[in-house]
Amino acid sequence: MSTDSPRLSAPVAGLIGVIALVAALGAGHLVAGFVGASASPFFAVGNAAIDLTPGWLKDFAVRTFGTADKAVLLTGMAVVALALAVAAGLASRRRAAPGLVFVSVVGVLGGVAVFTRPDLGQIALLAPVVSLVAGLAVFAWLHRTALDGQYSSAARRSFLIAVAGAGAAGVAGELIGTSKDAEGSRAAVGPLIPARTAPPVPAGADFAKFGTPSFLTPNADFYRIDTALVVPQVRTEDWSLRIHGMVDREITWSWSDIRNRPLVERIVTLCCVSNPVGGPYISTARFIGVDLAELLAEAGVAPGAEQVFSTSADGWTAGTPVSAMADPSVGAMLAIGMNGEPLPIEHGFPARLVVPGLYGYVSATKWVTDLEVTTWDARTPYWLQRGWAEQAPVKTQSRIDAPRGPVAAGQVRVAGIAWAQHTGIDRVEVSVDDGPWVTAELSTEVTVDAWRMWWADVPAARGSHAVRVRATDRGGYIQTDRLADVVPDGATGWHTITFTAR
Repeated sequence: MSTDSPRLSAPVAGLIGVIALVAALGAGHLVAGFVGASASPFFAVGNAAIDLTPGWLKDFAVRTFGTADKAVLLTGMAVVALALAVAAGLASRRRAAPGLVFVSVVGVLGGVAVFTRPDLGQIALLAPVVSLVAGLAVFAWLHRTALDGQYSSAARRSFLIAVAGAGAAGVAGELIGTSKDAEGSRAAVGPLIPARTAPPVPAGADFAKFGTPSFLTPNADFYRIDTALVVPQVRTEDWSLRIHGMVDREITWSWSDIRNRPLVERIVTLCCVSNPVGGPYISTARFIGVDLAELLAEAGVAPGAEQVFSTSADGWTAGTPVSAMADPSVGAMLAIGMNGEPLPIEHGFPARLVVPGLYGYVSATKWVTDLEVTTWDARTPYWLQRGWAEQAPVKTQSRIDAPRGPVAAGQVRVAGIAWAQHTGIDRVEVSVDDGPWVTAELSTEVTVDAWRMWWADVPAARGSHAVRVRATDRGGYIQTDRLADVVPDGATGWHTITFTAR
């Protein structure tokens, strides 16, 4: 090619790549507003990245970023995508071909990500197709216009039109998507009045004045760990629950079917398997719903069934032992309410599973729509595919919540929580600087399926000190000091903190 052929300046070329990328993503997001939010190519690729993330990396993200892990993922994706778009633009200073190849590759990746989503139908492919066409058209148009006169008023006008159009498409897609959200449906549910209420929470159920959490966790503070990059928006009028598989009769319940059944209220502590020793991913709420044991009994569980394979509205799956769901004494629920109101959208509205005594990855499917009674060999749920354990009972554990900073020397008050679901906490002990164990005062027990608070006064001279805690459950099991990672079935070890006495 002649060296005197038209050539774009580096800033203009890079800008073309960025605008074409934004136009492609904006167009895809607009179409996704009609066919499903997770069909947006950007979100679909993000969901694919989450699904392909190995367990160790997922745990690192949760430990490092907590509930901001998804925001970090999206930000990282955006930075990488913009950098690649700039690079594609710079490679296209004379010819549009490199940039068009880049847009095509991005479009194909988005299409593959959408096609492999279990919660999307074939019509969802419209989003990545439109995204691809828009990206190619905008890149070719801007490249040709800029070559004809990159500093002309016509070129500048084309750039502004492309930017405005891409932005408008993205905003319109977001508005259309949110206009179909579940908040209005949730607001219309009205009060949920249980036929069987949970026991009242006595005044001595927590030691919040000493630094423990409140006994019941406000909905806004309840921990949230899941794989949903885009929170599913499911309306009650669109929701149903199907029980099928190894049952005597397949049954599908509508929202009104469940809403009009006698409701039960239970206080349950939920704990994430990714919670490290002393970690924050544990909370307690009053859940309102119906007994899963009753639903399964109506369907009739066939002999040989081993797991209930649950599926979320966004395609996520979990496997719960049939024994935990079908036994009325366990208290497994299809929950539709939380702390006196309908489930918050981010916590599973319209309905979720709550199975006391099991870590959430096998028991707490949010936005649940399908329950298949089957065997472990027949179906492999999401986290079991990634090396986590099949059975996941919550382990006897304890945590120190106070003190959190320097304290006055002398008697120091240490406080925290402990839990041993189905069994109950019998004793909590603390030790300072490897000294003798001191038995703590326990809060009033509300239910064995909820955490229990504790406090103890210990002597501490001036200087730095280390305090550790261990719990003993009512079955006589003393919490192990053996340190174990969260993989494959939950962390173990004594929580230890340091504090300074002055």
